[in-house]
Amino acid sequence: QLPTGLYKKVLVILHDSILPYMNEPTLMIDFLTVAYGIGGAISLLALNGLFILIHQHNLEYPDFYKKLYSLLDPSIYHVKYRARFFHLLDLFLSSSHLPAYLVAAFIKRLSRLALTAPPEALLMVIPFICNLFRRHPACKVLVHRPHGPEDMSEDPYIMEEEEPSESRALETCLWEIKCLQNHYHPDVAKAAAVVNQSLAEIEDDISGLLELSAYELFDKEVKKKAADVPLEFEQIKGLFGKKNDIFAEHFTLD
Repeated sequence: QLPTGLYKKVLVILHDSILPYMNEPTLMIDFLTVAYGIGGAISLLALNGLFILIHQHNLEYPDFYKKLYSLLDPSIYHVKYRARFFHLLDLFLSSSHLPAYLVAAFIKRLSRLALTAPPEALLMVIPFICNLFRRHPACKVLVHRPHGPEDMSEDPYIMEEEEPSESRALETCLWEIKCLQNHYHPDVAKAAAVVNQSLAEIEDDISGLLELSAYELFDKEVKKKAADVPLEFEQIKGLFGKKNDIFAEHFTLD
């Protein structure tokens, strides 16, 4: 049993400062799988090490995607390690061999959680979801279902279901993204409106959006040059704006 602070310090440097220098990196399998099962930020940080073991040392983790799916909660858009998590999530969902129901479950869950996400996270996750549609065309049924649920209570998707295959994500539609098209931030509304059109085949580069902060968004808005707003289109004629105004003969606006 390690203190939470020590767990985090070890996991932050494990993938680049420890594993590459070990003769047998597979000795860390138990440590990383236990850390991955703890939950919260520790599980997010364990992903880096697990990715190396899965990708380079043939580690088989049967419930890996089920656990990854369970990590998607409202905090992922607010945590300190958000950029690292979404970078790895992008890698794990990049394979074209993943079943459509699995990818659809991730898309739907990310969309549902996006309803309470801050603008800087939304500007990252919407292109992220669009990239998943490009990789997995079978999931486009989520945005091409005109007779979807008219009320949130009729949505067949089961948010509380821990097993992606049982979440019924392929039976639903992305009404959440439709809601975001009315977001108060114009950039978010514009990004969400992309799903109304056919998506280009080339994926969006989200690397520059992973580290986007609220300060950068605010700074961008402050530096915008405001256009001159016309306050009056017709010049006033007479004191009360009427032609042949008798008052204009005796009073002026100077």
